[in-house]
Amino acid sequence: MPRQVYFYDQPERFVAGTVGQPGQRAFYLQASTRGRITSVLLEKAQVMALAERVDQVLDEALRRSGGSATIPAVAPVELIDTAPLDLPLEQEFRVGTMALAWDSVDECLVVEAQALTEDDAEAEEDEEADKSPFEDDESGPDMLRVRLSGAMARVFAKRALDLVAAGRKPCPFCNLPLDPEGHLCPRANGYRR
Repeated sequence: MPRQVYFYDQPERFVAGTVGQPGQRAFYLQASTRGRITSVLLEKAQVMALAERVDQVLDEALRRSGGSATIPAVAPVELIDTAPLDLPLEQEFRVGTMALAWDSVDECLVVEAQALTEDDAEAEEDEEADKSPFEDDESGPDMLRVRLSGAMARVFAKRALDLVAAGRKPCPFCNLPLDPEGHLCPRANGYRR
């Protein structure tokens, strides 16, 4: 089956969202424009890492431009998106590798999320990083590629970080997530907290 690349250049919407209750949520990245919707599944840690890295890349691009890049320092309030994920929610693939880059010519952030493959697990074990995630390989995994303005990227990062923070609160002793009925705390020798 040929590789599928879902490409969005300045989409109407690019968000991280969830389905389910805290502790059992499924995390998605979703891009949409003119009725076309692409949703990919990923882990909570991937959402957090992506959001933090987006902010870091934008800060660095702004610093390198001497403040002349069209990147706001914080997410513009008028662009904040709190709406739920668009329906129908159909998962295209589970995300494995992600990559980010700032395109200084077009002044936009490029986000790539590639489908999880068996090679991803092996590469993690071998820690091979010979190939750049931005190299196109016709026989490679499916990919979601999105180009975002600086403002839209800030809005994405803010929403994603807020989403992750809205999960279960951590145990004050072991820092593991607390379920509503408590949890078996390893720091309390397995007693329920």
